[in-house]
Parts: sequence; C-alpha cells; structure tokens
Amino acid sequence: MIIGVGLVYTNVNKISDFEAAYQQYAAASFTSEFECIKSTLKEYNTIVFKAIRGFMVIASLLIIVIDKPVWRASCITTIAMMIVILLIDGKACGRIDHYKKQLHSIVEAVKK
Repeated sequence: MIIGVGLVYTNVNKISDFEAAYQQYAAASFTSEFECIKSTLKEYNTIVFKAIRGFMVIASLLIIVIDKPVWRASCITTIAMMIVILLIDGKACGRIDHYKKQLHSIVEAVKK
C-alpha cells in the first residue's frame, strides 16, 4: 500500500509536467517519459523485487528461530502478504514495460 501510494503521488505530479512539455515540444516530452519509465522500473527492481524478497527471507528465518505461536503466525502472514505484493507488483511492472515498448514504437513511427 505504501509503495502504491508513493508511486501514485510521484506519477500524478509527472502527468501535469508531461502534458505541459508535450504542448511545447513533443519529442522532448517522449524523452522525459522514457526517463520516468526508467526511474519507475528501477524503483520496482529495488523496492519490490529485492526488499520484499529480503523481508520474506527474514520472516522465514524468524519462523525457524522463534517458537511463540503469535510470532510464527505473524511471520507466516507477512510472507503471504509479500507473495501477494510480488504478484500484483510483478504484473504492474510488466504493464509498465509493455507501455515502454508501445511508446518506443510510437516514437519510431513518428521518426519515419
């Protein structure tokens, strides 16, 4: 949820900037959009695909070490939640990558 809110917040600001840049110079706006996509994919790789896996490993190790049922249940719940986040954000990352490919094909078509 926190990651999603952060991504929405940063992208809402970028949308208005993109519209203004596109009105002035379309080619520059596509360049800035590619940079935006690149930074978003980098955030996904760092936060989603590395940090979340790290949380899953830590929770797995805690299940082995801790023998209190409440803590074990909390770790199992955390792992399940992280799996769901990975599935949802993995799909979102795929959509962003697809958008990048579509945008690239539009730029190539405009250049011709």
